[in-house]
Amino acid sequence: MIQSSSLNTHTAIAAKPASTSADTRNQILKSVGDRLLPWLLPIALLALWQTGASQGWISPQVLPPPAFVWQTLGDLAANGDLWLNVEASMRRVLLGFVAGALLGLLLGCAMGLSRRIEAYLLPTFNALVQIPVLGWLPFVLLLVGIGEPLKYILIAKAALVPVTLNTVQGFRQAPPALREVAEVYGYSRRQEVFEVILPLATTTLFTGLRLGFTKAWLSLVVVELVASSEGLGYLIVYGRQLFQLDLVMAAVIVVGAIGYAIDRLLDFAENRVIRHQATIQGGVR
Repeated sequence: MIQSSSLNTHTAIAAKPASTSADTRNQILKSVGDRLLPWLLPIALLALWQTGASQGWISPQVLPPPAFVWQTLGDLAANGDLWLNVEASMRRVLLGFVAGALLGLLLGCAMGLSRRIEAYLLPTFNALVQIPVLGWLPFVLLLVGIGEPLKYILIAKAALVPVTLNTVQGFRQAPPALREVAEVYGYSRRQEVFEVILPLATTTLFTGLRLGFTKAWLSLVVVELVASSEGLGYLIVYGRQLFQLDLVMAAVIVVGAIGYAIDRLLDFAENRVIRHQATIQGGVR
């Protein structure tokens, strides 16, 4: 009986590393699969595009082959036109987004901290934000002309809306009981905002910033399509006017890639801030 028990023990010990190794392998495969999953649809669309172009299902005048678009993109990068237009677009969207986001944070904080200010401003704000960017274009055009201020104002307006609304929502997330406890402990208004309300509103604020940048980036392209002599939107219009659809597709790819990269950067910053707050709260506890 002793020998049998010892044998079973050794068998269990020998089987445990194999089971652990299999679990680790399965976790690695699952992690790799999760990372590759978002790329399946783009790869499938690219393969369909290439197949349609090579088999003659789609006319090159309607949709150029991927290799032709890639060559055009390389030529734009080599002669410097791509970087000049990217620089112009990035300057506009960053300045407009920063201005709109700062104003949106101020408005959202004011309405989130004061029910009276919210009652005065929010109904009018909700009415004005229903007007699309192109609806404001003629009015702003009369005020500031067709220069750079026109683009900054419209981009800032696009970023302002989601940042403001998400800031109001974030400031409303703090439970009233928690704010009452802060008052009992003698917290000042500043301490209540920075130590009670903002930590709870961080996720919602970053969501507003990400949505604000998305709206600003889309508005940038729209504004450059209508009134611009440089920028990625201008490249799209220029290619359409010359019937160079490879140029149009190359500019569209760059627009999508830059927008995606900046969205991932904001997502990374949001996760870092949330982890930092969790570390501080864990240390305090």
